Amino acid sequence: MPARGTAEWKGDLRSGGGTFTAGDTISGDYSFKSRFEDGPGANPEQLIAAAHASCFSMALSNALAQAGTPVDSVQTNAVVTLRPVDGVPTITKIELTTVGKVPGIDEAAFKEAADRAKAGCPVSRALSGVPEITLDATLAS
Repeated sequence: MPARGTAEWKGDLRSGGGTFTAGDTISGDYSFKSRFEDGPGANPEQLIAAAHASCFSMALSNALAQAGTPVDSVQTNAVVTLRPVDGVPTITKIELTTVGKVPGIDEAAFKEAADRAKAGCPVSRALSGVPEITLDATLAS
């Protein structure tokens, strides 16, 4: 099933603005200020962070269930860092932090499953050009 998104930008970079739609129900506005100056609105890096966090959570939940330890929940936060590299805005780092509620598993097995999920999740693979993707995986107490 193909996933769809659209975006439109009007005007120049600094004073213009855009709108985006992801699927049928997600939409928002974005601007230079929302992307580069922490202004109101969304930005593409937030969408990448949400996509990576949701894909990783699904991949980890699936891996654990297939190993016989179904999850109660997996919550993942992703932080995408955009920095200039040679004068060009570049995604230089993604930090994944995940906390799992998984009955019947120890911390080492959870971390091992999380590492496999990070390597195998489709969004992680699509973002393989990002120089640094880190993972901090812990079990909820």
